[in-house]
Parts: sequence; C-alpha cells; structure tokens
Amino acid sequence: MGKRPTGVAVVGIGITPYHKRGASPDAERKLLLKAIDAAAADAGIPASEIDGFCSYGADVQEGTRLAGPLGTRELRWSSLVWGGGGGGSAGAIAMAEAAILSGHAETVVVYRATAESSSGRLLRAVSQGVFGPHYAAHGVDSPAQALGLRTQRLIEHDGIPPSALRAIAQACYHHAGKNPDAVGHGVDLTDEKYESSRWIVEPLRLFDSSRENDAAAAIILTSAERARDLTDKPVYLLASAIGADGPKWGELDENHEPYTSSSQVSAGRRVWERSGVTPSDVDAVQLYVNFTGPAVSALIDLGFCTAENAGEFLTFENLIAPDGKLPICTGGGDLAEGFLHGMGNAVEAVRLLRGESSNPVPGARLCLVSGGPISELSSAALFATTDGR
Repeated sequence: MGKRPTGVAVVGIGITPYHKRGASPDAERKLLLKAIDAAAADAGIPASEIDGFCSYGADVQEGTRLAGPLGTRELRWSSLVWGGGGGGSAGAIAMAEAAILSGHAETVVVYRATAESSSGRLLRAVSQGVFGPHYAAHGVDSPAQALGLRTQRLIEHDGIPPSALRAIAQACYHHAGKNPDAVGHGVDLTDEKYESSRWIVEPLRLFDSSRENDAAAAIILTSAERARDLTDKPVYLLASAIGADGPKWGELDENHEPYTSSSQVSAGRRVWERSGVTPSDVDAVQLYVNFTGPAVSALIDLGFCTAENAGEFLTFENLIAPDGKLPICTGGGDLAEGFLHGMGNAVEAVRLLRGESSNPVPGARLCLVSGGPISELSSAALFATTDGR
C-alpha cells in the first residue's frame, strides 16, 4: 500500500457571476463546468486530472455527468451529502478530505450549482412543499416560517436582542459594498432601511433573508504535499466535520431541546477537537446565513459567544473587517454576495487566507466555514494558512 497523505489543502477556486434567480444565460451544468474549469486553471492543472467529485443538497450534477465534458481520465470518487439546503456544504469538504486521506482519490472538486431556468429547484421545493405533512397541517410550508419560529424563541426565551440580527445583516451588506461582484453591492443598509423593510416572517425582515441566485462555485483539494508543488499559496484544511446532535430527525426536529440550537454543536465540537484550535483563535468566519436568526444560533453553538453575551458581542463593529473581533462573511456572504447554498463561503475563505478578499483581515491565519444551521444535518470546516504541524 502506498504512503497516505498527511494533510489536505485547497489549490484552486472558481466561481461564476451571481445572477438573479432564473436569469442565468447558461444552463446549470454549463455554469458548473465553467466554475470547475476556472478552479482547475487557478490550480494550474488540466480539469481532466480531477478524479473525485463531491456535492450536497440533492445536487443532480453527479460526477459521472461531469466526467465526460471535463475529459476525466479516471473517476475514482463521486459522493453526495444527503439532505436539502446548505447543511452539507462544509460536509462535502469533509467527504473530499476523507477521499484524499484514505487514498481513494487524489484531486477532488467540491461544488454547487443552481440555475432555476433549467433545474427548477426552488419552484419544485415551493410547489411540493419542503417539509412533511405534520408541518403542512400546521400551516408551516417554508423555511422562513420554521426558522422564524426558532428566531422568535431565540429573542423571547433566550434573551437575544433583535439588534444582533441587524448587526449580522449590516455586516454582510457592508462587506458587499466593497465587493463589486456582490449582488448587494451598492446597498447602504442603514438602521432606518433595515427597520423599514417588510416582514418576511416576523421577526425576520427582508434584509434578514437570503435570496437564491443562479451561479456555480467550485474548490479543488488535493494532498498537502502535492499542493505545495502546485501553488505558493496553498490553503490548508485543518479539520472538517459533518453531522448533528439527536434525537431530532424528521418531524422530531421541532421538538428537540434546546429548540433554538443551530445543529452546529456536534460539528463544531469535533472541528475544535481535531484541530486543537479554539474559537478565540479564529480570525474570521464565513458564516452560513440563510436567515440572521439561525446565524446567531450558530455563533453561539460554535462557541464564539453565549446567549448571555450575544447582544454585547454581536455588534456591527465587532463583525466587520479589518478590525472587528470576529469579521463574518467578508465577501458579503449568503445575504449580500450571493446565495449558493453556502458554497460561496468556502471560496471566500480561500480568498481571505490568500490575501485576495475585497475585505481583508490583516494577518488572518484561520478561517472557519459553517454549513447551514438549523438543518437536520450540519457541518463545519476550518481552513488555515499553515498545515498546523
């Protein structure tokens, strides 16, 4: 048996422009192939060298469908993290890590693509309902409703001030203002603009809510040893984790305690254990923000703050680059750069640690990527400028 690699690193990233949902000039697979080609070019390798494919969230673009157009020489790994939405976004990175460390594949691409005009993903989800019959019987048939309930409990029971939600939204739009490629570029999210925006599901307003875009993004990972031969700026994966705390599966998800938990506790704990890093060591978080309430829950469950001090910690000044205590979503994130079920967050983590972000964090060495909070399954991945040895 050959020598197994001792670590994993990102060597290439690729992302298409974010289009308004349904407005992409390209079909979903073409968008994705463009993103993968861009990531391969960034890595300095032909796309045909990719031998592993990982995605999540009921993605229909399997590795076998991509291998032909990419000219794949040998397909050695193809996997999907089950579950809808972005809970598995960092989980797909965990699968890539597993494939490389186990020797099953050498060059793995992690990706996500959506194009409403060709896939109809969101239309199907809305028309068919995204939850089971027990939800529908009580009039809950959208993520905004279910997560609005959790957010209301977060405010009324856990004592989180609504200002914490506003701070997350404003930090995202502030960073988007310096990112010319962000869909929220040019939006000045003042207190007045935020407070006057319409309710989506109380207590969530328009600017608390992500809006799905047509786009594709890809990151390419390989062994740390090979990465150092390919690029002078490898970004190392220190640890990744996927899972959730139970029992709270299916319909039971609305009956677990604590009700406001983000499902990030398990994944976060294992990332800290595997890496030997603590939340206080992290320089920035590419936080999954489908809605601002779950994002607050995620920061609490990941250990960056507590319910008791969240109002003090989660302020606009603390959440922005370059000088905040914990800059989040430095490209604008899901709310304001573009919503691609979290895949853009992984791309931005690499950009930040390479020194290529539109909102740099001076001296940043560690960046956490969080998967979708308040999902049946969640995930996290920790990236670094060094391999931790």
